[in-house]
Amino acid sequence: MVFKKVTLVGTSPDGFDAAVDDAIDRANETLDGVQWIEVDELGVEVASVADREYQAEVTVAFELQD
Repeated sequence: MVFKKVTLVGTSPDGFDAAVDDAIDRANETLDGVQWIEVDELGVEVASVADREYQAEVTVAFELQD
């Protein structure tokens, strides 16, 4: 098996857990063969939005098809 990793950033106004879930949900919708996800960084956008926007940077590993 060979895997590829990509970085995604999930966002949510509801907290870090919801931001991670956002990234996981998007990965599962758009990538086949997702095997694992690693949470790399957490952050909060406060400058350009009216309310806080929680962000989770994740690395997604998925199996490459033959």
